[in-house]
Amino acid sequence: MKFENVGLESVKADLNRLDEVMLDHGLVREGQWDYERVTYDRKFILKEGTFYLRVFGYAVEGDVGAHKATVQLMTPLLGKHYYPHGVEYGEGETFPKGLVSQCEKLLNEVKVEVEKFSK
Repeated sequence: MKFENVGLESVKADLNRLDEVMLDHGLVREGQWDYERVTYDRKFILKEGTFYLRVFGYAVEGDVGAHKATVQLMTPLLGKHYYPHGVEYGEGETFPKGLVSQCEKLLNEVKVEVEKFSK
């Protein structure tokens, strides 16, 4: 499921400050990066299954590995995890309304904070 109405895809921000804000909202980058891309994840375990909110980004300037980059965020996704196949985001997936509302609220809070220092 795409969260296209949040507006994060128009945000460019410093990687280190972005890491702090995302972590404050439970979105973890950990080892999910390469020198040009980042992925922030938040895991939700519900009776309906395990879900991941993912916010992707890519470096428009600098190097992620050196912790000196400006990151362009992309449209966030919500997916359901299926063992052992992975996460599915597509059509035909059903997402609990409460979870969708929680994710929208969280993404809006992230956007407000990141816009304070975005480029």
